[in-house]
Order: sequence, then C-alpha cells, then structure tokens
Amino acid sequence: MVMNEDWIARVKAWIERDFPNLSANGYEITSPDTIDYNCIAWAAGDDQRWWWPDSQNIDYWPEGVPREVTVEAFQQASQTIGYEVCADDTIEPGYQKIAIYADSHGKPTHIARQLENGKWTSKLGQDEDIEHENLPGLAGAIYGNVVVIMKRIN
Repeated sequence: MVMNEDWIARVKAWIERDFPNLSANGYEITSPDTIDYNCIAWAAGDDQRWWWPDSQNIDYWPEGVPREVTVEAFQQASQTIGYEVCADDTIEPGYQKIAIYADSHGKPTHIARQLENGKWTSKLGQDEDIEHENLPGLAGAIYGNVVVIMKRIN
C-alpha cells in the first residue's frame, strides 16, 4: 500500500470536509482508493466486484433481488449472504454486523461493516477504505443516518 504523508494529509482533508463527524469520532485510512469495489461489496466481503442495482445489469447484484435503490432491496441483497435484521449495533461475539445508511428521502447511500474489535470499516465510494470508531462518524449530509442494522454468524 503506497501512502505517503502528503497523500494522507490530502485525503484526510477531503474525508473530513465531507464527513466532519469522523475527526471528532476517530478514524484511520486503511487502504488507497480503488474503483474495483464499493461499500456494498466491501460490507459483503467482496473486493473484486462493484455491487449496485443498476437497471442495465452492468454491476453485480444478487440474483432474485430487485434492481432498485431501496432500503428493502439492500436488505434483501444482504440476506443473500446470510444477514438478518437485528436490534442494534452492539458488538456480539460470533456475529458480524452491517449498517445500512439512507438519506432523508429513505434512499440507501452506504453500508458499513463491523469489525471484530467493535470498530467499523467503510469503503467511501470509489475512494479509500477507512476504519471508524462508530456509526455516527459517517452520519450527515452525504450518507444520512443508519436506518437498518443486520447481523450474520461470523
């Protein structure tokens, strides 16, 4: 991974501009930008494909799940890999959790995945992967708020 101090400073300035809660809540950049995968794929543990319910069938989307940008479709896509809706983001040994964010119109915008240490990992669109302390770090104008928490057996 090629990350020098100047690169890190530039990227952190961009991240903190777009996600001001991150600097207060704590985060670190864990890998450089790539267009190979997005946040949905990253949350699913797939760093080889871009997951998106596009109507042209260009991007990967699980078979049988409606190709629509809705929280319900994102939940169904997550269910194809073993996730089920759960009560909250509290760490549970033996389980992996994801959090689906949606904007003020209810349109899903992002998925984060909980790590074994209780922190969260996110792929910021086409940009970097980060590890963040908590879910409110990404809440705000761009991603909205967490609307669903799901878990699966680890």
